[in-house]
Amino acid sequence: MNTARNIGVAIAAAFAITTSSQSQPNRYCSQTAQTLFSACTSQVTADSLVKKAACGNISDDSQREGCLDELRDTRDEGKDECKDQRDWRLEACDILGEDRYDPDLTPSLFDDPRHPAHPNPYFPLQVGNRWEYLGGGERNTVEIVNETKLIEGVTCLVGRDLVFEDDELHEATDDWFCQAKDGTVWYFGEESKNYDTFEGDDPMRPELTSIGGSFKAGRAEAKPGIIFLASPHVGDVYLEEFSLANAEDVSVILTTTYSYGQNAELDQLVPQALVERFCKGDCVVTRNFSLLEPGGLERKYYARGIGVILEVEPEDGFVSQLVDCSFDARCHNLPQP
Repeated sequence: MNTARNIGVAIAAAFAITTSSQSQPNRYCSQTAQTLFSACTSQVTADSLVKKAACGNISDDSQREGCLDELRDTRDEGKDECKDQRDWRLEACDILGEDRYDPDLTPSLFDDPRHPAHPNPYFPLQVGNRWEYLGGGERNTVEIVNETKLIEGVTCLVGRDLVFEDDELHEATDDWFCQAKDGTVWYFGEESKNYDTFEGDDPMRPELTSIGGSFKAGRAEAKPGIIFLASPHVGDVYLEEFSLANAEDVSVILTTTYSYGQNAELDQLVPQALVERFCKGDCVVTRNFSLLEPGGLERKYYARGIGVILEVEPEDGFVSQLVDCSFDARCHNLPQP
């Protein structure tokens, strides 16, 4: 699961979201975007100097020149990416608002994660709940396991998210969720591990290649974000993560009354049989994007009592759909991709 929370979204009493920045005299969101642009360009320069040092240790002239050519191309691409990211962040400030992101995380505001007073019907956090998704050549399983994580005085449940390609483990993530007493589901971080396999290894087993995107509230100034609101309304905007330059996903509520056939844009790439089983005019659809990935957009479809049933990336045609769940009869014999 995975945004720059310091970039705007004022959370007021009982975690109510406001996106208006008219009363905000200071432009904290825009300042954050500019500061992160400086950090990004500095990192590009630092990476280029390390690459230059490595190139200098290549004896073969042609190989060394090839290394330096690659360095220059990567440096130029990196600088362009930093600019695009800055512009993307500034554009996002228009909907996120300019206020600081500093939510009230007093532990007493949060519930016992195993026995919440007001369970969120669109993000059911019950130990043993399991979902399976297929799409894009991947099989994705998610399970709420019987484990907890204490973070900043708040007890979180662990969601174990595994992604397989050709039955080989590609990603393994522990997500840390907790529900506020008002029913809002918060995301306190993730331990994310990416794996690859390499021909010639004996035995061939997944090799850990990256922990990118991992964060934990309270560590390195990271803060939790919101995964699903207690009472979502069209136009609500919130950040799911606050780990700057690392994990910065944003959600926008597009509709809370989705059913197939009412909106051609939202029906794009949607498996009709799947959503007709779950969506009776009460599905919630969100637009999701990362402040780290300019231009990238996806939509998520949430069904009452189930959670996420579908993820769609319209630009590249990617679709990941629910094919099974362990806790609801409606998941029996679901249509396959």
